[in-house]
Amino acid sequence: MAAPIRILTAVPICDGHDSAINTINLEFIRHGIEVIYLGYHRSVGDIVRAAIQEDVRAIGISSYNGGHIEFFAEVVDLLRKRGASDIKVFGGGGGTITHEDAIAMRRKGVEQIFFAGTSLTEMTDYVRDNYGKARKKRSLSKSREIELARELTEIEGTYGKGKRPARKRKIANPQPPIRNSKVIGFTGPGGAGKTTLIDELVLRILLRQPTARIAILSHDPSVVGEGALLGDRATMINSQNDRVFMRSMATRGQAGGLSPATHDCLALLAQSNFDYVIIETVGTGQEAMPFQKNGIVDLTVLVMNPDYGSQLQLQKIVMLDLADVVVVNKSDLQRARTAHSEIEQRLEQNRRAQRLIDTVAKRHRDPGVDRLFDLISADRTR
Repeated sequence: MAAPIRILTAVPICDGHDSAINTINLEFIRHGIEVIYLGYHRSVGDIVRAAIQEDVRAIGISSYNGGHIEFFAEVVDLLRKRGASDIKVFGGGGGTITHEDAIAMRRKGVEQIFFAGTSLTEMTDYVRDNYGKARKKRSLSKSREIELARELTEIEGTYGKGKRPARKRKIANPQPPIRNSKVIGFTGPGGAGKTTLIDELVLRILLRQPTARIAILSHDPSVVGEGALLGDRATMINSQNDRVFMRSMATRGQAGGLSPATHDCLALLAQSNFDYVIIETVGTGQEAMPFQKNGIVDLTVLVMNPDYGSQLQLQKIVMLDLADVVVVNKSDLQRARTAHSEIEQRLEQNRRAQRLIDTVAKRHRDPGVDRLFDLISADRTR
C-alpha cells in the first residue's frame, strides 16, 4: 500500500470563509488523501511553517477576501527562502479570483487555480495526478526542521498494509533514551477538550520557559480504506510558534488511538533536543490503553468531560486505572462537581498516587490549567 498523499489546506488571514474548503477537504479524504487543515485567518508564516513540519506535497489555499495575488506569491516565496520549494501551491476562490489574476499568480509560481464551477472530482483528480507520484530524491537541507520532517515521513512510509510493526526499524544513535525529553501522553474521549488543553499548556511553557522547545504528535483517525482529516492545528492557536514542532499523524488502520509509526517517531523526536514531547491520541473510548502497552511516556493524562454518563459507565473506563493524572475539563458545566466526586471515589479504589485536576481550558488564565502545568513542568527549569 503506497503512502497516502499529504496536503495542507488553509484560509488566508482576514478571511473567515471556510464552508468551501471544508467541503473540499471531505472530498479529498474520501479519495484516500490525508488533509492537514490549518483553519482560517492564517498568516503566510503559519501556513509555511505548518507545511514544512508536516512535509506535505502541496498547499491548497481557499481565498475569498481579495489580495490573493500577493498572498499566494508570498507563500511561494517564503517556501523558497526556507528551502522547501518542492512543496507546491494551488488554490481557488470561487468568483473572487479572475482568469487574469490566475495568469499573474501562475507567473509567480502558483501551480493551479480552480474557478467557480470546477467539480470536486476535477480537483481530486488534479491532486492525485500531480502529487501522488513518488517524490524525486531530495538533496540534504541545511534546515534541521526540514530534515526532521522528512525523517518522520520516512518512518511513516515504512508502515503499510501487511508490514510489520516498526519497532524493528533501526534508528541511528538510539542513546540517549527517550527520557531526555519529558514525554506526556494525553488521551480521552472526543470532545473532552484535549487539543485546547494542550494548546494552553504550550502557551504556559512558551511564556515561562523562554528557551524550551516542544514537539507535538497529534493523532486523528483514518477513514477505513480512505484518507484522514488531520484538524488539530486548526484549534491550536498558541502552538503556531517557531519553538513548537507539530506533526499530525493518521492512525492508518491501527486501533487504540495511535499510529503504527508513533513509537519510532517518538524515538526520533527524543533525539532532537526537545524539552517536551506531547502525544495526543485519537478520541478514545472505554477500551483504550494507548501508552502503557508501549511504555513510551513519562506521564499519562486522561482528559474527561463531566457528561460521561452514569456511574456504571465510569466503572468501565479502563484508562481511569492507568492514568497518572485525570483532568475533568469543562468543569464550569453544571454536572462538574458531581463528576469530580464520582471520579475521586473511583480513583481511591485504585490505591495509586493519581492526581485529579479540574480545568476550564477555554478560560483565560484558568487556575486548573496552571496546576496541571506546574505538575508536568516540575523538573524542567529552562
